[in-house]
Amino acid sequence: MHYLSAEGLTKSFGITPLFENISFHINEGDKIALIARNGVGKTTLLRILAGKETPDAGKLWIHKDVSVALFEQNPVFEEEKTILENILHLQHPTIQLVKQYEEAVQQQNTALLTSLISKMDDAGAWDFEHKVKEIIGKLNINISDQPVNTLSGGQRKRVALAKTLVDIGFEEKHTLLMMDEPTNHLDVEMIEWLEQYLNYEKITLLLVTHDRYFLEDVCDEIWELERSEMYTYKGDYANYMEKKAMRIESELASIDKAKNLYRKELEWMRKQPRARTTKSKARQDNFYAVAEKAGQKIVDSRLELDMKMSRLGGKIIEMKKVYKSFGELTILKGFDYTFSKGERIGIVGKNGAGKSTFLNILQGLEKADSGKINVGDTVVFGNYSQQGLTFKENVRVIEYVKSFAENFPLAKGGSLSAAQFLELFLFPPEKQFTFLESLSGGEKKRLQLLTILFSNPNFLILDEPTNDLDLPTLAVLENFLSEYPGCILIVSHDRYFMDKLVDHLFVFEGNGNIRDFPGNYTQYRLWQKQEEQKQKTAAEKQPRKFAEHKPAEKKKASFKEKREFEMLENEIASLETERSLLEEQLSADGTDYELLNKASKRIGEIAQELEEKEMRWLELSEIIE
Repeated sequence: MHYLSAEGLTKSFGITPLFENISFHINEGDKIALIARNGVGKTTLLRILAGKETPDAGKLWIHKDVSVALFEQNPVFEEEKTILENILHLQHPTIQLVKQYEEAVQQQNTALLTSLISKMDDAGAWDFEHKVKEIIGKLNINISDQPVNTLSGGQRKRVALAKTLVDIGFEEKHTLLMMDEPTNHLDVEMIEWLEQYLNYEKITLLLVTHDRYFLEDVCDEIWELERSEMYTYKGDYANYMEKKAMRIESELASIDKAKNLYRKELEWMRKQPRARTTKSKARQDNFYAVAEKAGQKIVDSRLELDMKMSRLGGKIIEMKKVYKSFGELTILKGFDYTFSKGERIGIVGKNGAGKSTFLNILQGLEKADSGKINVGDTVVFGNYSQQGLTFKENVRVIEYVKSFAENFPLAKGGSLSAAQFLELFLFPPEKQFTFLESLSGGEKKRLQLLTILFSNPNFLILDEPTNDLDLPTLAVLENFLSEYPGCILIVSHDRYFMDKLVDHLFVFEGNGNIRDFPGNYTQYRLWQKQEEQKQKTAAEKQPRKFAEHKPAEKKKASFKEKREFEMLENEIASLETERSLLEEQLSADGTDYELLNKASKRIGEIAQELEEKEMRWLELSEIIE
């Protein structure tokens, strides 16, 4: 089924075109990644397709049976309403029934739950309720009476993602799902679950992401916006990189030819008399086309910067028996480590495990409860935090960089001016005179990184550096960091970025335990899965005689288990009644064959459900009685 077509779409801000005369099609089942440098118009294009902005020119056609869902970087909520009210916001009877059920569970209202169970049965709402619970659970969303306007930025993104997935999960029409950086503020386990979810569900997808493993696993086509044009690549990210390299090589050869022709044509133009014949006029027009081609620049994302780094002495940082807690939450429990020159350490762990607190303690921005932290005299920290840029209004990019220093010294002598340094980080001359408030989120992040490097640190601390950065900028950053001679500490959920740069990991396992793992993130995940499999195998081989010698202490039933037990009794009774009615229907004379067939099939399903529920009822009865 054909979902969407765009012909000749053009959009500009001021005199600068974001994209010009681009055309494309989306069919059912397509999973497409849209990539481009920050500020080129990725988000604007998604908003045009969603009907939230209009193009300057061109046509857009969307099939009448297709609905478009857009997950944006800055989600919009009904701010005073609760998390659950925002997630289950659609005014459909089934959704409202599920919302009532979830609220009753939250309030532990047994009487209301009992009445809602039969309504859920009648509406066939259990499958949808199960999907809602899976999404909320996997995104680690705490359903409470908390209004959305009290949530942190990361919590808001996860709630918005849950809202979008619930909406499309219920949508009966064909849906085109468009997602703008969905992996930001998700930990790695959430990202891996979202990958599986998008692959398992029958979803047509247009995705903007900087997460290359996510892109690789989910998408089978890549669109790239570059120099106002759209380039299409079938296949995965590796294929895109190969084909793009071939395209750039071909374009460079074409530009070289154009430059040679341009010189000849320029010489001819200068010799021409003022009066033009028709023939020479055609040649003159062609000259301008050749000149435009010869003047093209192909931006190379490689960055070679021989920076003059502050010298690191023999002593870098020693941490001895460091403890840190917030109430009952333990962050560090007797942590010991001595940092060495040139170390590249990745820091991983679930959100809230204390990674950012650890970085603050290391830099002396936050005090440990006890222990010693000895920082060498020559250590100069460069801290790329999640807080972003702080700046006054009406300041231009070049002015902001010059407020740190006019020049950037190089290791082999000489220096780069602020303007030259900006160009290396993909800020061309025309962009350097833009006001900071006009920059995109990714451009501000890129500028923040640049200003940190401008101070020549020898110990870089990067806290989620890849959030909001585009793929070309990530390539620049990775190439720079791969040659960086100082120490690097990286907190990131970008698995590709981590695999490329780190030598070993600090894994925050919770309760103050930090594992020093010798390898990158992918190697750690493989090791982790192997350990889980070993534990599972060991548990299966564990002899059961153990329980005969020492009976386990009887577990006390929780309120949730008691409620489940009561509900199971009602559900079992309801299923048995339904089975009796169907059996009567089967034995009646003159019943339609199709109805008989349906009744027979349903009796088989009921038998399976009853077996599962009765087994669970027996398990719970041993705890409760």
